[in-house]
Amino acid sequence: MEVPNVKLMAVQDLNTAIGSEEEEIVGIYLGVQNDIEGSLMFLLKMDDAHILVNHLLGRAADYKEPFDEMDLSAMMEIGNIIAGSYLSALSAMTNLNISPTVPYIAIDMAGAILSIPAIQFGQYGDNALLIETAFGGDTVLEGYFILLPELDSYDKILTSLGIML
Repeated sequence: MEVPNVKLMAVQDLNTAIGSEEEEIVGIYLGVQNDIEGSLMFLLKMDDAHILVNHLLGRAADYKEPFDEMDLSAMMEIGNIIAGSYLSALSAMTNLNISPTVPYIAIDMAGAILSIPAIQFGQYGDNALLIETAFGGDTVLEGYFILLPELDSYDKILTSLGIML
């Protein structure tokens, strides 16, 4: 897994951060708790989500049928594992105890899924951390993390990284 691009951006700009608002994507949402509070979303474009699920379930790579319950369960577990890895890395870097809550999955247009951080705008602040990542072996897939910590959690993260405000 690589982290090729990290941006601190306004929540209202997230709608177009990964492409068109009308493009169908998969979003896995989970809360972040313990030493910091907030939320995390892991987003994949549908083609990449199909490749991941097909690989996990042993199907042909070009299988593109709509996701059934098994596919959704597999995708949610994949998202949970990837998000957990990201949070573990952040926890190790910051020496903070960071744990995810139970994940939720949605498949919808990017504009609809990305409205979730916009709804939380008043609760957590006006900026989000967008992390574009690439992972995989022979086929490299692109995913996006959106970390939306509460305001005092930003301070905890930055202080633990040695960045004084």
